Amino acid sequence: MKWKLWKYNGRYIQGDLISQHTSEAAALKRAKKEIEYVKAVKDERPDEIVIWLDGEGGTPLGIITKSKKKKAKK
Repeated sequence: MKWKLWKYNGRYIQGDLISQHTSEAAALKRAKKEIEYVKAVKDERPDEIVIWLDGEGGTPLGIITKSKKKKAKK
């Protein structure tokens, strides 16, 4: 699964797909260059990993997502 970098488009936080990366570090590096966020908050959910990218005063600027593989039932 790939890390996807999304930029806020004025309506949705997960609005415009900026890029896809194979590593978390590469996605964060591209986000710093494209979005210029101040704070990143990582949130792990059962089905995906989400990194919220916030600006001054906690304003949402974008999001990085990665879907987790689903385990097959035996």
